[in-house]
Amino acid sequence: QVHLAESGGGTVQAGGSLRLSCAASGYTYSSNCMGWFRQAPGKEREGVAAISSAGGTYYADSVKGRFTISQDNAKNTVYLQMKSLKSEDSAMYYCAARDRGCVLWVPAAFGYWGQGTQVTVSS
Repeated sequence: QVHLAESGGGTVQAGGSLRLSCAASGYTYSSNCMGWFRQAPGKEREGVAAISSAGGTYYADSVKGRFTISQDNAKNTVYLQMKSLKSEDSAMYYCAARDRGCVLWVPAAFGYWGQGTQVTVSS
């Protein structure tokens, strides 16, 4: 059974940094896509970044240049390094996985989800 566990969320001042981690178990990395999504109150869940098993990365325009997604295959862990955080980055952040590549990295394309970790950026 696939299990995704996020960690690393918290409260940070605007301009600060956080690193989120997503530890995956019961899941193989042979051909897949891992993604980070976020959802703020009253808003739809949106894609933040994704990374393929081959190492290809994808970013939402709103986070390009500020966020970096990476993976450690030996640890079955995906990271999201967030810098220059803004108040509009405040949201619940979710890790997700799908059994295909990242060409389509919208929430509906992902079948496995973690419980989420809260990120709050204070101005």
